[in-house]
Amino acid sequence: MVLGYHLIMSFYGFWLPNDPRGSWSDWIRSFELLRHGDATKVTDARSLAKKPHNRQKRQQAKQALKYPPVRSTGVQARAVARGFALACIESQYVVHACSIMPDHVHLVVCRGARIIEQIAGHLKSFATRQLNDEGIHPLANFRKNGETPSIWARGTRWTRYLNSIDDMVRSIKYVEDNPAKDGLPRQHWNFVTPYAAASRV
Repeated sequence: MVLGYHLIMSFYGFWLPNDPRGSWSDWIRSFELLRHGDATKVTDARSLAKKPHNRQKRQQAKQALKYPPVRSTGVQARAVARGFALACIESQYVVHACSIMPDHVHLVVCRGARIIEQIAGHLKSFATRQLNDEGIHPLANFRKNGETPSIWARGTRWTRYLNSIDDMVRSIKYVEDNPAKDGLPRQHWNFVTPYAAASRV
C-alpha cells in the first residue's frame, strides 16, 4: 500500500532530457536540444546525480536552451515555499519533508485524495504565482506578449512511491539532509508536518 511519495520537481534547465547520466524523459521537444542527442530514458529509481558522465557534453547541451537555466536565490526559494504552503492549506496536503534547492525541489508528501500528478501541478502553479505576485520570477526578463516562461522543466517530474514506514523515514531523512550535500543549511518550513510514525521505527 502506498503511504506517500518522494517527489522531485526540476527547475528549467536543471536535468535535460538527453542528460548523459540518463533521464526520466521519453522525448525532446526542442530541435536545438535534440542536436545534442536523443532522450536518455531510464527507469532506475536510484539517484543518478553521482553517475560518471561527459560533463562537457552536458554543459554544451545547456547552452542550447532558449532561456538560461533557473537558479533560485534564497529569496526566491522562500517565495516558492510560501506558494507551496498556500497549496497545502487549500487542498490539505500533508508534507513531511521539503528541500528547495537552487535548481530543483524535493518533497515527501503523504498519500491523499489526489493523485501525485495533480499535487505536483498544484504545487508548481502556486509557487509560480507567488513568484509573480512578489515580482521575483527568475525568468521575468524574458516575458513576451504578457506571458512569462515557466520556471519548471517539462517532463522531468520524478516520483518514488513509498510503500512502508521504513520507506517514508528513509526518504524524509534523504530530503532533510539534501541541502548539506551542496553546503547549504538545513531547511525548516512551516507547512512541513513531522512524521509521527518515525518515532516507532
